[in-house]
Amino acid sequence: MQLSKKLLATLMLSGMAISGVALAGWWNEEWKSRKEVVIDTSVTGADLHEGFADVPVLVRLHTGNFGFFAELAEDGKDLRFALENKTGLKYHIEKFDAVNEMALAWVRMPQLLADTATNQAWMYYGNSSAVDGQEAAATYDTPQSLVYHYREGEEAPQDATAYANHAAASSATVDASGFIGAAAKFDNGNGIRVAASPALELKATDGWTFSTWIRMDQAQTRATVLKAGNVELVIQGEQLSLKSASGAATAAVPLKLATWQAVSVVAQKDSVELYVDGNAAGKAANVFAEGQSDIILGSGFSGWMDETGFARTVRSADWIKFGVRNQSPDFTVVNLGQDESNSAGEGSYIGVILGTVTLDGWVVIAACGVMAVVSWFIMTAKTILVRRATRANREFLEKYRSLDMSGMDAINRDEDPSAEDADIQDSPVLMALFGKKDMYNDSPLYHVYHAAIQEIHRRGQGITTLTPAAINIIKVYMDGALVREMQKLNQSMVILTICIAGGPFLGLLGTVVGVMITFAAIAATGDVNINSIAPGIAAALAATVAGLLVAIPALFGYNYLGSVIKDLSNELHIFTDEFLCQLAEASGADNASRGGH
Repeated sequence: MQLSKKLLATLMLSGMAISGVALAGWWNEEWKSRKEVVIDTSVTGADLHEGFADVPVLVRLHTGNFGFFAELAEDGKDLRFALENKTGLKYHIEKFDAVNEMALAWVRMPQLLADTATNQAWMYYGNSSAVDGQEAAATYDTPQSLVYHYREGEEAPQDATAYANHAAASSATVDASGFIGAAAKFDNGNGIRVAASPALELKATDGWTFSTWIRMDQAQTRATVLKAGNVELVIQGEQLSLKSASGAATAAVPLKLATWQAVSVVAQKDSVELYVDGNAAGKAANVFAEGQSDIILGSGFSGWMDETGFARTVRSADWIKFGVRNQSPDFTVVNLGQDESNSAGEGSYIGVILGTVTLDGWVVIAACGVMAVVSWFIMTAKTILVRRATRANREFLEKYRSLDMSGMDAINRDEDPSAEDADIQDSPVLMALFGKKDMYNDSPLYHVYHAAIQEIHRRGQGITTLTPAAINIIKVYMDGALVREMQKLNQSMVILTICIAGGPFLGLLGTVVGVMITFAAIAATGDVNINSIAPGIAAALAATVAGLLVAIPALFGYNYLGSVIKDLSNELHIFTDEFLCQLAEASGADNASRGGH
């Protein structure tokens, strides 16, 4: 026992070393699994230099990159994020949909540098007893004084920051199909009014930054996306521009219809600057208006708005670009690595694939498993049956050919199968496995021969006195017995053909559905990259593999059994013809027919 424990421990350590699982630095032993989160700042186009501090990063989870939603506690309350040094990270979940297997989480990264290798964190999960660890207010830095996610079920937009700058009035409704989760839908109304508060006070020494995603399907008459202080962000027709009370304005920027675009405004002491999709789009002089005043969003606007934020500081152009590209599905900023376990050396590719299989995939795989077991049972039983039939035929022929014509009816002619086999004699498979093996019962030739002998004796004639008409009747009985024997030999073979043809199609169905779910999840979360697609596609292909594992053995087994059954069929036909010829010769039927009888 002690040796077995040592061997098991050695194998576990070897497996962890091979798979690269580093259990050192595990944040909390109560969490059984974790997944690497790597933030690739190189694809954002931002020049980080000394890096960013306290950046909220969007992490999208879906069936394409995370296959363990079933292991998560209710509402994902066991999700945790931590650095390699075990420092816990502040986070909150904007949306968690266990049914459709998708989640949107915002994680505060204390530092982001240009080197991708240093921008690493871990997502922990798999603790059913965990309490909810979300801290939405702590996810954002101090200057961030307003964040609206526009969650479903909110009567008015609720501020996710610690300042609780909830909307004082809103004519917008919540549309579940937003850019990131749900979005606010505007219909030419008064929009959203955010009441003045100390947290939103405008100061020239600090400046301010506004950001949001907008979408419109039609040209606007005159829509105000933002009004803060003396700065107004306006859409006229399909043109976006910044205007200030001093009369200065940026050049109009054309927007795209039916397309989500990021819009940001940065106000400083003497200027305002406009950004579209993370790129500078215009700048105008401005006389900064200090003090507290209401902020208006979407007045007269017809369209959608999502992820709206307001910060009492000047965010840099690189900060804005990083935020846009992190949230956009067109860039792969956040990459999720393999899942690891603190109880065993996980990290196997097979384990990752099986862990990502969705419920519909498991249904197909289970169906293929049932088909495989049935086909293997049939192939095993039929192989035993045909081998016994071949051997019994050989033994019967040896006995048959040792007799002369007068003793042709001496081979167990009146014996019937044992009463013990009465319940299973109609099933050749069960007879092959469990029936008694005497009286040449396994020989199809014997059964055809026995049918002929029984008819001869029923007629009360000797072999040498049979008429041509009697021989023809005997031939009919032998043909009937031959057909029944062939039916027994071919029984259940159709199931193998179903497995051969149906297995791959069933597997393909599982793959197509799995791919559809993967792309639907990607569309819902907006996470488009090879790392998000690959696990889901690999898991979907597992269904096709299951179908092929059904079909390939069944194909080989069917071809082998078909060839043996064909040989047995040929033997039956040859024996029938040979037996009838011997009867005709022994009875003198040919001479009788030539003599006019």
